[in-house]
Amino acid sequence: MADYHPFHPHPRTPSRLPPPGSIDAQFHVLGPVDRYPVRPGAAYEMPTATWTAAQRMHRALGFTRGVVVQTTTYGADHRVVTDALAALGTGYTGCANALLFEKASDAELQALHDAGVRGARFSFRQALGAVLSREAFDRAVGKLRELGWYMKIQPEQNGIVESAHWFEHIDDLPILIDHMGRADAALGPERCPNIALLRRLMARGNVWVMLSLGEKISKAGAPYDDVLPLARALLDAAPERCVWGSDWPHPVSKNPPPNDADLLELLYRMVRSEDELRRVLIRNPAELFGYDIPASEV
Repeated sequence: MADYHPFHPHPRTPSRLPPPGSIDAQFHVLGPVDRYPVRPGAAYEMPTATWTAAQRMHRALGFTRGVVVQTTTYGADHRVVTDALAALGTGYTGCANALLFEKASDAELQALHDAGVRGARFSFRQALGAVLSREAFDRAVGKLRELGWYMKIQPEQNGIVESAHWFEHIDDLPILIDHMGRADAALGPERCPNIALLRRLMARGNVWVMLSLGEKISKAGAPYDDVLPLARALLDAAPERCVWGSDWPHPVSKNPPPNDADLLELLYRMVRSEDELRRVLIRNPAELFGYDIPASEV
């Protein structure tokens, strides 16, 4: 497996703290490998990134709530997520990897729900070795409906256009598309087909987008100014259905990841107002993930 860079070891306090009750819509927990073995055939293995390190990052940034998302590294074995949820406490929920729908029993799905899992992430990238059969995908959609979970989409390297046929017909489940659909910053919002598709899907009312991965989507590099027009196009399309995720510890990073405070400050430049920021960090993710909304936001 290729060697990838670990997370920034010294998360700093951002220029301003996020509003209380903010939610990190995606971070991962990985390792240690002697306790959580990598599944056979996994496309990548990352340096250890424990829940305690994630908690340290969140404390530096000013977060007390977030969503632990299962990576393809562990496939259907969700112990790393359920252990993290048990340790982190009530501010945290989980998102499963959809590979569990190949074999998981109803009892196993219910156990994950009881542990705090509220969604499942689907990948259509064959290189990751984590794509469901069509039969398993259709079963998964039915189980999401039964459990009241959301569907989470991991975009292809070149965006979501080629894989949209898997999910674009589904209009009765919340669907969260990660990483701004991996839009092409070189094309900009007017010419990028991924942005055009996202805007069309967001107009339906059940599709959400995560404003994340700016450091990898950017062609210009830090401070990632070329990502701002992409984010603005999505925020203008549906400000009530955009969320933000750190994507810590930034899996499959071929270059050293930025300090996580840099990515939160990038969000601060994406939004136009304090109200829009509070939507993205509090009200929107609270609605999608089933969190209580603080009285100050009602």
